[in-house]
This record gives sequence, structure tokens and C-alpha cells, in this order.
Amino acid sequence: MRPTPAPVPPPETEIQPPGVPGLSGLLTLAVAVVVLAALYVGQDVFLPVVLAILLAFVLAPFVDMMRKWHMGRVPAVIIAVLVALGIILSLGTTIGFQVAGLASDIPRYQTTIESKVGSLREGTLGKLPALLKDFGRRFDKAVAEPPPEQQAPASSSAPAPPAAEESGPLPVEVHEPEPTPAQMARDLLLPLLEPLATTGIVFVVLVFILMQREDLRDRMIRLFGASDLHRTTAAMDDAARRLSRYFLTQLALNAAFGVVAAIGLWLIGVPSPILWGVFAALMRFVPYIGSFVAALPPILLAAAVDPGWSMALMTLALFLIGEPLMGHVVEPIVYGQSTGLSPFAVVISAIFWTWLWGPVGLLIATPLTLCLVVLGRHVERLEFLDVLLGDRPALTPAENLYQRMLAGDPDEALESAELLLKERSLTSYYDEVALRGLQLAANDATRGVLTKLQLEQVKDVIRALVQDLGSHDDVEPHPHETKDEPVAAPASEKPANKEPAVTQPMPPESNIPEAWRAEGAILCVAGRGPLDEAASEMLAQLLSKHGLGTRVIPHSAVSRREIFNLDMSGVQMVCISYLEISGTPAHLRYLLRRLKQKAKAPTLVGLWPAEDAILKSETMRATLGANYYVSSLREAVVQGLKVATGEEKLPEPANTSAAEEATAAKRLPLPA
Repeated sequence: MRPTPAPVPPPETEIQPPGVPGLSGLLTLAVAVVVLAALYVGQDVFLPVVLAILLAFVLAPFVDMMRKWHMGRVPAVIIAVLVALGIILSLGTTIGFQVAGLASDIPRYQTTIESKVGSLREGTLGKLPALLKDFGRRFDKAVAEPPPEQQAPASSSAPAPPAAEESGPLPVEVHEPEPTPAQMARDLLLPLLEPLATTGIVFVVLVFILMQREDLRDRMIRLFGASDLHRTTAAMDDAARRLSRYFLTQLALNAAFGVVAAIGLWLIGVPSPILWGVFAALMRFVPYIGSFVAALPPILLAAAVDPGWSMALMTLALFLIGEPLMGHVVEPIVYGQSTGLSPFAVVISAIFWTWLWGPVGLLIATPLTLCLVVLGRHVERLEFLDVLLGDRPALTPAENLYQRMLAGDPDEALESAELLLKERSLTSYYDEVALRGLQLAANDATRGVLTKLQLEQVKDVIRALVQDLGSHDDVEPHPHETKDEPVAAPASEKPANKEPAVTQPMPPESNIPEAWRAEGAILCVAGRGPLDEAASEMLAQLLSKHGLGTRVIPHSAVSRREIFNLDMSGVQMVCISYLEISGTPAHLRYLLRRLKQKAKAPTLVGLWPAEDAILKSETMRATLGANYYVSSLREAVVQGLKVATGEEKLPEPANTSAAEEATAAKRLPLPA
């Protein structure tokens, strides 16, 4: 029997592919397919409900305002719904009269249209088809005609006489009987029944939504966030309030654009200006192409009414000036910096909802997609909607930096860092972005998913990044005023995404003694992790920017064999950096002991993961014997400056007897 060969390990540059999707992934896909099919098949049911929800967001502030006037919920809801219904019916009636008047005036414009078409035909544009046809005929003749030497002699036979014309079929006319009054009523009312029924369903659902808003909110909380009622309730209330304000603002801006367009068209002299104003207001709900579609009918009508071209050109200028002013000046001022949707999501949502629900879906695509994004931002289970459709970056700055490290692209890493440094200090960038990116890399290296090549790329990128940022001063940039996003939490409620360079005022550099300014005054020692040296280089750079002399050495230089060759003359302080400490910190305790035996200098241990157990355990800290423990580069810089300037008296590390030290060591976990 032949022995089974051992499995061949994969190459170092190869990462094992992910496994086959499990049952939960297949169930999610099945649920998505079922929901999509239900939305498509149940259009007549879901469309009125969606329209009612969007209209409820618009009317909710009006209902709340009347409730503040000590009006009951039922009267407030009824008044709001009646006002909305009155506005819609008034607009519908006005549009009907405008369309009827325009239809009756169309024969009067026929002469102008025919004269313009005739002038176009007589001009160069009209001769263009004939010129193209003649050119094509000559080209075909030149290609099909044989050379002169191959041409056969012309035939002398006389042409055949033309055939006698055949008699055509006799014309037949079919006359339908005059429609009866019942048929006329049916032909008139049947097309109106479906829109009227949909409108009735929308307003019935709207009344129930406005009446039971709190109950519907509680049911949503029960479905998506029952584990944290306080936070979910606050998030849902804030999301509903901001969506209401956004939709109401959008409706007001679009209506204002329609009013301006109607007044402009009336001044120009275009017939039915109210009709085109309402059409322009509705089309502005359609992203990107809505305004162009709204401008086309009045331009064509102006060309048909005016014998010249001045009216059409003025109408074109009205939309070419009005739309950029509204879209690029007024809306950014009113909405703020962002509407919450990525441009790609706007286009895709317009295509998707138009395919699903037709023209009505195109009108409500942006508001409906915005609702989904807000749900994704406030409901954890629906976060994928915010990732897919929102305008916020999919990766955090730390994740983006780690991705650039894996790709071996220092230029893009530097470009991203320079953008972030416009809003924060260098210390904040290193603490909040660079160290966290290094921690992601260190975690992957510990799990064994990074190849040697990828680990070297990470080291090269972070080394190049720190070197390139050496010319950047560690100062806090001027604060910029930020506006609230209409669909996210206000800036005052958001967690702080950056901190100042230091929490205390910096001591003046003149107070730093010369011994601390000398090169190597602070010895920055790297931990034994593969990326700890990069963290030490960051700390050394920050310390040097604040007037302290530094020197970085690798972990191998303080090993038991090499530490006797280490020159520690002039060292005033020792800083040890660790991105992670796996297993027992016994090696750190012995390292500190060797350093104290080599030089009588205070020691600072930087454990950059703030949740490390050593930072929480007084027993572990007493056992290790360092003077200071910090969890951020900012704390390390401040602590070093305080010790250098004498602001803080140097504490002695906790002295433990041999028995106490042995007892504490027993409490520590054994190495893995």
C-alpha cells in the first residue's frame, strides 16, 4: 500500500479563496428575489402606500405645528389632508384648463409651423437630403460601372411598350354609428377611474399614517432595534424629522422653480405658462435630466407660436440660466454640503424604480432611495443600504490606509493623508488613522493571512508615509464651519472624529533643557511585533517636532545578547511601542528590567490598543515596573514634555518584593 503524500502548502503569495456561501447567504438572496418580485407584481398595492408615506413626511411638520396650537390630533390630520387634497385638485383643474386651451389653439399655430418647415426645406438644410442622395447615386454608379474596355455595345433593340394600366380597387368607406351618451360617458370616465382610485387609496393610507405615527414607529423599532430602545427611538425620531424637513424643502424649492419658470414664460409670451411651470416643478424631482425634459415642450411651443426664433431662444435661455442657479447655488446653500446620496446611486435608483413602477417610479426614485439610505444609517441590520446607496466613504480612513498599504501604493496613501491633515493635526492623524491602520495589519499578520510580500509592502508604505510627512508641522488647522446633512445626525450630536494635537497647553520650547534636546535623548524602542518599529518612528517624529531629541532602535537591539552593545549615553527617557501584546507580558517585564540595568532613565510604555488588559490591571502595571503607561501618541508626547520640562515629578515604579512579584506573575496568563 503506497503512503498518502503530504499536502503541498500554498505559495507565500497565495491566499486561500473564501468558502462557498452558507445557508444564510442563500436565504438573503432568496428574500431579496421575493421582495423584488412582490414589488413588481404588487405595484397597484405598494405604489399608493409608498406615495402616502412620502406625502406623510411632507405633511408631518404641518400636523405638528397645529398640535402645538393645542389642536387635537384628529382635527389636525383632517385639516392637513384636506389642504393637501385641495392643492392637488386645484393644480389638476388648472392643468386641465391649460391643456384644453392649448389643444384648441393648436390649429392657429399650424400656419407658423408650416411656414417654418417650408423655409427650412428651401434653405441649405432642406437641400441637404437631395445633396446626400445625389452623392450616393454617383458613388454607386462609379462603383458598379465597369471599365470602358469591358463595356459591351449598346443593344439596338427597341424598348418594349409599356403595359396597360390595371384598374385599381374601388374605395370603400366604413362609417361607425354615432356613440350613445352612455358610451361617451364610459369613454370619458373609464380613463379617470384608475387615477382617482389610486388618489383615494393614497389619502386613506395617509390619514392612517398620520394618525398612528408613534405606533408605526414603535413597530419599526420592535422589528429592527428592540435591543437598544433608547438609541433606536432617538435615531428614528431624528431620521423622521430630518426627512420631513428635507422633503418639504425640496418640494418648496421645486415649486419655487416652477413659479419662476411660469412667470418667465408668461413674460416671454409662451402660451399656457402655468402648465409648463407645473411640469417643470414635477420634472425637477427627476435627477439630472428632469430640467432638460421640462424645457423641451415650451421651447418647441415657442418655436411654433413665434414666426421668428427670438421667443424660442429666450425660452432656452430661461432654462439654461435658471437651472444652474437653482442646482448649483440655491440648493447647496439650503441643503448643506450633501444630500446623502451618491451620484451613482441616484442614476441607478432612477433606472430601477422606473423599470419597476413606470413614470411614477421615476418621480419618486430619489425621495424613496433617500428613505432607504436613512434607514441604513440608523438601523444596524439595514446598514448595507447606506453602504450601497449613501455618499459616505465605504471604508474608514484607517481601512483605506490599510488597503493602500496592501496595494503597495505610497502615493495614494500620502494624498489621502494630506486631505485629512487639512482638518486635523499630525498627532491626530497618526493616532486615529495611521495607528489603527497598522493595528489592522498587525492583526492580520498575527492570524497568518498576510504573506511576507504583503507584510514588506505594508512596512515600505508606512515608512514612506512617515518620511513624507516629516515636513508637516504638528499644529491644529483652523476650524472650518460644517453644515448639517439633511439626512444624518446634526454635527452637534455626532461623535468627535478628531481631537486637538494636545489636551493641555504645550510648554514653550525654551523650557526644555539642552540635555533633552540632544539627539538620542529619548530612546524609542520598537516592540517585538513586525510593525512596532513603524509606531516607534511616528512617536519619534512627533517628539522631535516638539523640541525633543530622539533615536529609534529595533527590538533586536535590546535583546539579551545585543543590549550589552547598546550605547545609552545621554538617554533621558525610554519609550517602548507595542501595537499588540499577545499572551503574557513577561517579555516586556524582562525588557524593562534589562533597560533599567543599562541606564537609570524613566520608562514609558505605549500600548496603542486602548483596550489592552495591562492598561486596566493595576497588578500587571505594578509587576511590569514602568513609570508611565499611555494608549495614544498624544499622551506619550504630552508625558514626555512634562517630564522634560519638570512639570511633573517623576514617579517611582511600584516596588514589589520577590514574593509579591512571584505571586503577581502567577496571576498572569501563560504564553501561548
